[in-house]
Amino acid sequence: MLLDEFTTKLLASCCKMTDLLAEGITVVENIYKNREPVRQMKALYFISPTSKSVDCFLRDFASKSENKYKAAYLYFTDFCPDSLFNKIKTSCSKSIRRCKEINISFIPLESQVYTLDVPDAFYYCYSPDPSNANGKDAIMEAMAEQIVTVCATLDENPGVRYKSKPLDNASKLAQLVEKKLENYYKIDEKSLIKGKTHSQLLIIDRGFDPVSTVLHELTFQAMAYDLLPIENDTYKYKTDGKEKEAVLEEDDDLWVRIRHRHIAVVLEEIPKLMKEISSTKKATEGKTSLSALTQLMKKMPHFRKQITKQVVHLNLAEDCMNKFKPNIEKLCKTEQDLALGTDAEGQKVKDSMRVLLPVLLNKNHDNYDKIRAILLYIFSINGTTEENLDRLIQNVKIENESDMIRNWSYLGVPIVPPSQQSKPLRKDRSAEETFQLSRWTPFIKDILEDAIDNRLDSKEWPYCSQCPAVWNGSGAVSARQKPRASYLEDRKTGSKLIVFVIGGITYSEMRCAYEVSQAHKSCEVIIGSTHILTPKKLLDDIKMLNKSKDKLSFIKDE
Repeated sequence: MLLDEFTTKLLASCCKMTDLLAEGITVVENIYKNREPVRQMKALYFISPTSKSVDCFLRDFASKSENKYKAAYLYFTDFCPDSLFNKIKTSCSKSIRRCKEINISFIPLESQVYTLDVPDAFYYCYSPDPSNANGKDAIMEAMAEQIVTVCATLDENPGVRYKSKPLDNASKLAQLVEKKLENYYKIDEKSLIKGKTHSQLLIIDRGFDPVSTVLHELTFQAMAYDLLPIENDTYKYKTDGKEKEAVLEEDDDLWVRIRHRHIAVVLEEIPKLMKEISSTKKATEGKTSLSALTQLMKKMPHFRKQITKQVVHLNLAEDCMNKFKPNIEKLCKTEQDLALGTDAEGQKVKDSMRVLLPVLLNKNHDNYDKIRAILLYIFSINGTTEENLDRLIQNVKIENESDMIRNWSYLGVPIVPPSQQSKPLRKDRSAEETFQLSRWTPFIKDILEDAIDNRLDSKEWPYCSQCPAVWNGSGAVSARQKPRASYLEDRKTGSKLIVFVIGGITYSEMRCAYEVSQAHKSCEVIIGSTHILTPKKLLDDIKMLNKSKDKLSFIKDE
């Protein structure tokens, strides 16, 4: 089996090498690398329809005497442009036994989260540089095609809506998706035109909620990815003086169970689970410590696997707390007061600057944390004056980083607005029980709940399609033109709310998708984006928006 960069990530997110072996695939190779010919074997190519990947394929079948494999079975992640298809047809059609577009051009990251794996889209969609126009058009086209494959995989032809402000990216992308959905369902294999299903697709520009991207979150997954150096979902930790690593993934049922819980709950939960296991063996009494656990593991191979996971998550939680206790805890109170405009007692914050100052004067906070606090201050008053901003930047000595603050204006977020704008109203959640340092609720949660209850304002959230299917979020009987295949009936019947944010989503926004699905059993929320954000990465990306960038390689066929 031959894969390119994108399909390698895609496969890795949904199966393991052992699954492929079980299907009779013995070798998996990178299509870009030089490989020895294996002429007695058939080769299965799973690649994206880009000129780079197609050229590599053509090199493998340059002429009959030089063919690397016995035959080729060619599968594309999505629509293959005619120019590339004709190239394949003229060069080596005799060697190809099968050629198919399978329409999965996204990474299924979690059960309800997908990404298009195009972090560069952020730069192209929001950079003010006019010479990027072609790059932006190309990436918009590519994203629209990828989003259509998300809908196709879910077997949905949703009503497409977009948030009309602050920028026009969402409306442009929504029009493209609508057009491509119409095309896709026209040329579907069964040649039945599929009408709109009872689902909605919401497309949103990242500037809709800047607060959630910079706030310190205290739910387990969001906190860990913000505070610890987790790369490619791999967490490195030490136990017994040995360095170990663990992958935080969907297969780990303990992780899936606790990742959206507040850190305080997680710290109570894991020792309880440990006790459950140990009480079955009565091996340890009283308090669970890591050294007692190590002893326990040596005695009980049967429980080793379960405990390993718990040791990983206990380490992860303890690492988070070690970062949290000295500095972050103080920051969180300030951040929550600024974000909500009220303190923990519900009193209105009268002077945001007085709330902010102690953070800026504290030498223990690094520049990123100070910038995050300054941004929350600016968001809370919906933009400040040029002189006020200059003063803040000079006092904190962040002249070199000042673009991390100023460039937010390219996302349509008021930083130094010409006139004062009013802030959007929020749902009153004061009755909901929360931890004092976690009172903020991401905007996406309001949007999801309103969408399901059919309360989104149609001026603010226009439809692209002429006549959308009746949306009631309750998954009432849907008039589908296609007969439902039996394996699909096992899935949740009911409607789906598919969300796409241009320019990244945060872990706390991913959490909201699960929480809202949990509360509204009849509607499943699927959330996705160009990539997943952490506050630090986002600030680095924002800083780069007004710099020029080398042209990128996602363009399908020049």
